Amino acid sequence: MPQPVLAEMLFTALNEHEAALSRVARLLHDDVSQVLSAVGLQLDAMRMDFRDGAPGFEDRTAEIQTMLEQAIGQLRDISNELNPSIVERAGLQFALDRLVGNTRKTFTGTLHMHFDPATRMPTALAKTFYKIAECALEIAVTQPECSVVDIHVKRSQGEFVLKVNDNGKSDNDANDSPSLGRLLMGYHASRNKVTLSIKNSSQAGTMIRATYPISESAV
Repeated sequence: MPQPVLAEMLFTALNEHEAALSRVARLLHDDVSQVLSAVGLQLDAMRMDFRDGAPGFEDRTAEIQTMLEQAIGQLRDISNELNPSIVERAGLQFALDRLVGNTRKTFTGTLHMHFDPATRMPTALAKTFYKIAECALEIAVTQPECSVVDIHVKRSQGEFVLKVNDNGKSDNDANDSPSLGRLLMGYHASRNKVTLSIKNSSQAGTMIRATYPISESAV
């Protein structure tokens, strides 16, 4: 099967998967969390009504409210984990910070993220950069002997730039049989007219670079 066709099929399947996750995330955030919040408010009202006539009632309700707050916080975290539109809701920098934080939980090497705070880009482009960074980071941390990964997002010479560098022992023949991550990066880039460059070196590791002209963006 031709690689572009395979990439499009994979992308369609991922979109359907993300849509299902988004529905579950909205259910947890909009329905379940709000119900628990309403229970907490009702419990607080009961505490005010009965605290004088029922010794110990106030302390007990305070304990229950603490448990409810913990449950709401956990649901919020789960909702954020499931929701693929984190870039739309919180911005690219927050989304990348969170991605890096989650990766550090399992990656034993050093992982740096450098985000120029002056970088402001359209949401559609930010989502594309996030998807590319997500794939690039997954590729980097699975490279043999990889111990350092650097992510950069900045404006440079009239372009928005995303770079992901690692020092792993990359395979120089990887371009002849690209991985799923490379196929998806290429597909995301081509759909949104982002220029993508991937350079491999057995000595210097892998450098993945995505660029988009600032003049063509809506900022």
